[in-house]
Amino acid sequence: MLDLVAAGRSNAQIAAALYVSPKTVRNNVSNVLAKLQVTDRAQAIVRAREAGLGR
Repeated sequence: MLDLVAAGRSNAQIAAALYVSPKTVRNNVSNVLAKLQVTDRAQAIVRAREAGLGR
């Protein structure tokens, strides 16, 4: 999920790619943000790209 966020995909695009509901994506993205201790998607993308994701 974080890889798709880091690639710049929207929640709807992630949901379609993973065959889950947009609400599931929203909940999972919120959990990822909490685990990374960041406040928004932009900070999560920076962390993910530093780790080599989203390319």
